[in-house]
Amino acid sequence: MLSEQSAATVRATLPAVGAHLDEITERFYAGMFAARPELLRDLFNRGNQAAGTQRQALAGSIAAFATHLLDHPDHRPDAMLSRIAHKHASLGVTPDQYAIVHEHLFAAIAGVLGEAVTPEVAAAWDEVYWLMANALVAIEKRLYEEAGDPGWRQWEVVERATETDDVVTFRLRPVDGGPVPGFRAGQYVSVRVELPDGARQIRQYSLTGAPGSTERQISVKRVNGDGSAPDGEVSHHLHTHARAGSVLELSAPYGDLVLDDAADTPLLLASAGIGVTPIVAMLAQLAETGHRAPVTVVHGDRSPAAHALRADHVAYTSKLAEASVHFWYEADAGESGRTGLVDLADVDVPAGTRAYLCGPLPFMRRVRTQLIEKGVAPADIHYEVFGPDLWLAQEGQE
Repeated sequence: MLSEQSAATVRATLPAVGAHLDEITERFYAGMFAARPELLRDLFNRGNQAAGTQRQALAGSIAAFATHLLDHPDHRPDAMLSRIAHKHASLGVTPDQYAIVHEHLFAAIAGVLGEAVTPEVAAAWDEVYWLMANALVAIEKRLYEEAGDPGWRQWEVVERATETDDVVTFRLRPVDGGPVPGFRAGQYVSVRVELPDGARQIRQYSLTGAPGSTERQISVKRVNGDGSAPDGEVSHHLHTHARAGSVLELSAPYGDLVLDDAADTPLLLASAGIGVTPIVAMLAQLAETGHRAPVTVVHGDRSPAAHALRADHVAYTSKLAEASVHFWYEADAGESGRTGLVDLADVDVPAGTRAYLCGPLPFMRRVRTQLIEKGVAPADIHYEVFGPDLWLAQEGQE
């Protein structure tokens, strides 16, 4: 994929570029938002920008893509690209925006590395960028075509239900009364809201209802800042203002953490916290289709009272032909589960299990390690990160 001359240059300069990626991406975003403030106002997540997590994710994806080109020149990292493309499609990213990113990213590279960016170095990294960008444009084009009408659509809240102190479920119907396209269990929609300062911020929320429903259902956790990150702008807005009768703008469903056709495949569905949302949709689908193989359900939370959608979690699991449930709670577990963090040491994992993980990054890394130790193939472990993919960022730096 990468020309021989560029590959040699990228290999020689990757350590220097990688060592300065955080500085490069910080300068890149500052320059781009200064020139195009509407991108920060109406497209990029301002909370992630303030916390610096989007910079880390971008740096990780660049490093991971470049490394893959060098280590596997005949294979494209489609899993990584697919995850990014689904997120871009849910935001409505357009091909012309890649040229904007290119302009400001390469200005940042030149600004940070100075005279080290010779014409040969610039040309080599330019090739890396456009290989990645053009691949994403092609995938996103296909996703938009599959979605039919990828634009924003108005949906009315027909019911609001309190799940826990900080999680609310919204049930929605299209305002235009038109058909509701299907989705695959595990997918998400983007929700766009107008905030008091006029910004139109976008966030993604997993669909928690069963596929095939004539409605959409999302569960929103109110994100409270912890000093290193601000409060969640959109989640607080929805908790405060969205009621029955409110109208929200939703995208088409996207996301690549979806169940494969696996009627005879043992499954393990592991979640923690609000990561339960795509897992509940998967369980609903499995119950509806009569999944025959074993299903191992794993969840960790602060307490039973903090376990959002717990009733659905249990109800769908009880409908499966062969399932085991393992809940862990940090406090007040009682008879509802075990006390402590999720630990698969004494959980039976059948041979040939395919696993789906969603939750905080430390949780998923720990579960993945235990699954591999139990013989689950790394290729059979799939995950979803809410927000910037810092797992990818860490892998790109390892």
